Amino acid sequence: MTAAQADFLRCAVRERQNILIAGGTSTGKTTLANALLDEVAATGDRVIILEDTVELQCAARDHVPLRTRAGVVTMAELVRSTLRLRPDRIVVGEVRGAEALDLLKAWGTGHPGGIATVHAGSAEGALLRLEQLILEVAVTPPRALIAEAVNVIVYLAGRGRA
Repeated sequence: MTAAQADFLRCAVRERQNILIAGGTSTGKTTLANALLDEVAATGDRVIILEDTVELQCAARDHVPLRTRAGVVTMAELVRSTLRLRPDRIVVGEVRGAEALDLLKAWGTGHPGGIATVHAGSAEGALLRLEQLILEVAVTPPRALIAEAVNVIVYLAGRGRA
């Protein structure tokens, strides 16, 4: 990542832009999310972090980590319940199911500054992946909501790939 790209992302965090990090397996999505969380920590915002597996680290004074649990609570349920916790920012370790719709609704209705990762082969593929995930619970993908809620897409190609 160039210095200019890093500066752009720092600015996006300060401006409370919703950031979607896309890429394949082992491309650095979680590493970048953790770096962005370091920037979020300086804001003083209340950060709710939702994950299946503990990977994200947040130094913010006011952060609440929540985890899914098989047969008990799903990621979609966590996203919906998060709204009752007065979040300033909602962070999802990996969007991989129906929670995509709930997350975009939250980001688009008064909870900006979120961060999430998704497996995709390109930036455009990340948007298509969101559509696919939303179609698990909706008849048509809400493209206007996607366009409004996702402000920045960072695509990580991985080493040696363009």
